[in-house]
This record gives sequence, structure tokens and C-alpha cells, in this order.
Amino acid sequence: MPPSGISCPNAAKAGYTRSQMPPWLNIPNSLTLFRILLVPLVVQAILEGRHTLGLALFACAAATDILDGAAARHWGIGTPAGAYLDPIADKCLLSGAYLALAAAGKVPWWLVAVIFGRDLYILLAAGFLLLFTSIRGFPPSVWGKISTFVQIVTAVVWMTRDIFETRVLDSLSSAMLWPCAAFTIWSGLHYTWRGVQVARAH
Repeated sequence: MPPSGISCPNAAKAGYTRSQMPPWLNIPNSLTLFRILLVPLVVQAILEGRHTLGLALFACAAATDILDGAAARHWGIGTPAGAYLDPIADKCLLSGAYLALAAAGKVPWWLVAVIFGRDLYILLAAGFLLLFTSIRGFPPSVWGKISTFVQIVTAVVWMTRDIFETRVLDSLSSAMLWPCAAFTIWSGLHYTWRGVQVARAH
């Protein structure tokens, strides 16, 4: 132990490193933060009609959604911060992309209303449970993950349609609206059912 009044270079260096790299800022969470940072770039590209760039940025952001979870499981470095950040990043990406697509006249506003309506409903329900119950954990459901996947695929199909204007993509993009809306609504109903079950258990 160094004498009083004499600093230890190694200790100072370690303290500096810890202050610069907080424990939650690991590889998976860095990928999640990168996804959030890409959102305004995706929105700007869509609104400016730069379809190829918008699709490339969106695909890159969507890929981080797979990579951050895989990295956390592989290295066993999942954190509570990551559990909160990951769904927030997903919502920011999808909400931004669908708002931009609707504003650009690509997807109908009613689909955006369905997606935002479900998310707002879940947010209000979670707030109610936080205020009036002891429930603090809200893990994603399998239907919620499927709904997110379908929303990503639908957005990719619509952005691809803007690059390659073919009848097949026109038909596919229109057809994808309905399963996207159906899975979104069903996942909201499933969250409701699960929330009621958990509230009863408490």
C-alpha cells in the first residue's frame, strides 16, 4: 500500500479507465446505442428520397438488433441497462422509419396508427402496473418479438420496392401490410393477457 499522500499510477490509471468505460458500456450495449444513433440518418434518407441509402442504413441498424443479443448471450455479459435499451432502440428505429415512410407517402397512415397505438397502449399499461402493483419486470413476449420481426420485414420490403419498381414488389408490399397489422394487434392482446395473469399472481 503506498504511503499517505503518494498516488499510485496504476490505481489512477485504473480509476481513469473505469470512469471512461462504465460497466454497462459493453459490446452488446454499444451496438444498441449505435442502432439509436442510426435512426435520424435513416429518417433523413427516407424523407430525402435516397432509397438505397435509407435501406442500407436501416438494414445495418436491424442487423445490430441481432448482433447485440447474440453477443450478450455468447459472452454472458447481458446487463439491466441493455434489457431496457434494446426495446427502446427497436421502437426508435421502427417508429422513425414508419413515420418517415408515411410522411413520404409510401405506407398508409393507418398502419402507423396501429403500430403507435399498440406501443402507446403497452406503455400506459406498464405505467399503470408500476404505479399500482409491485411488478417491476416486463420481459418481451414471443409474440412481441415476432411482431417486431414482421414490422422490420415489412419496412424492408417497402423500401426495396422504392428501389426496384416491379409488379412483384408492388403486390408483396401491399400484401405485407395486413400480416404486419395483424401481428401488431395480436401482440398487444397477448401483452394484455399476460399482464392480467401477472397482476393476478401478485
